[in-house]
Amino acid sequence: MAAPTVEGAAVTALRSVLHRVRQAAERSGRTQEQIRVVAVSKTKPVSLIRQVYDAGHRSFGENYVQEIVDKAPQLPEDIKWHFVGHLQSNKAKTLLGGVPNLDMVEGVGNEKIANHLDKAVSNLGRKPLKVLVQVNTSGEESKSGIDPSGCLGIVEHVRLRCPNLEFSGLMTIGMPDYTSTPENFRTLLNCRAEVCKALGMAEDQCELSMGMSGDFEKAIEMGSTSVRIGSTIFGPREYAKKQQN
Repeated sequence: MAAPTVEGAAVTALRSVLHRVRQAAERSGRTQEQIRVVAVSKTKPVSLIRQVYDAGHRSFGENYVQEIVDKAPQLPEDIKWHFVGHLQSNKAKTLLGGVPNLDMVEGVGNEKIANHLDKAVSNLGRKPLKVLVQVNTSGEESKSGIDPSGCLGIVEHVRLRCPNLEFSGLMTIGMPDYTSTPENFRTLLNCRAEVCKALGMAEDQCELSMGMSGDFEKAIEMGSTSVRIGSTIFGPREYAKKQQN
């Protein structure tokens, strides 16, 4: 019997992840369909993404502007692309112009980037862009995102002053090893409660993007609606050369 290809391994891994997502969702009193799995394909070739796409997956994420701009035109238009993490404000125009099927930016950590994204969407005349506000739940200076105490202010800015952006929820990156403690997740839950109470929103209308390869099951159990899975699906990341956002 021939050894499985790398591509075959990724599809097998995806199925395993979806099974684990279903089990975690059930433990949280929800269904698998209520949890989005964003397959984060950073450093991975288009051919590998295509294999996962052909297995039926549609939500993919990238962390670098140049990489998503290069990959998106080579892949089917019905992919729902997510840009994940810190976005330099001067790259907003490049990102929006290069990825017409960009579905969401995770996340907006300050008013400056919100304003740049809003302007870029307006200039392109595309439909409003869904955004998640990024919250620095771990308190690390190296992490992007707003301090939890400033979360409501950013959300109000997006909703009131950025007509071309659609506030969709909150996200957090996690700890240095890309795992989070329940306290990190609880902080994001508390931010959502504060935001929803202040704005009169139902909490189920405010997404929570928290959880990655090392902690997504715990995140789902605590209420996450979207998890970002990279290495568990695609294998270790390959850095042939230094990447720049």
